[in-house]
Amino acid sequence: MSDEARLTHLDDQGRATMVDVGGKAETERVAIAEGFVKMAPETLALIQSGGAAKGDVIATARIAGIMAAKRTADLIPLCHPLMLTKVAVTVEAVDTLPGLRVEAMARLKGQTGVEMEALTAVSVACLTLYDMAKAVDKAMEITGVRLLSKTGGKSGDWNHPGSGGAR
Repeated sequence: MSDEARLTHLDDQGRATMVDVGGKAETERVAIAEGFVKMAPETLALIQSGGAAKGDVIATARIAGIMAAKRTADLIPLCHPLMLTKVAVTVEAVDTLPGLRVEAMARLKGQTGVEMEALTAVSVACLTLYDMAKAVDKAMEITGVRLLSKTGGKSGDWNHPGSGGAR
């Protein structure tokens, strides 16, 4: 089985292991992920108006996402602790959903990718949006968490089919 087609976090005996990235070249690596929080139109309006009881819902979710990206190795057992050079989280209204779209970008110059950091940032930002608005809308749904693109490293660039590529 080629390196590309096997699970990299399993050794030859099928045991979980941390990937040795020591021999990899340092390259700039960027990953972008997205997720959505579907909600009632009234909930979206409340969040947009700044009238939520817990404060600025969107700003809090952005900060939570950034903080989560920095703690990914503490949450996912076999992830390497990384020296991120940039994490950005955006939250935008999608009236047709209705709800909010979260996008996270993680960047570093290093020997391993930042896909998990971008995905963790999106996931925690979505969970924070839910937490801050659940008092008015417990039926919200977190959906569509996915990697949109990644650049750098031995495997090169990748874009999710249908995502329109890196943003």
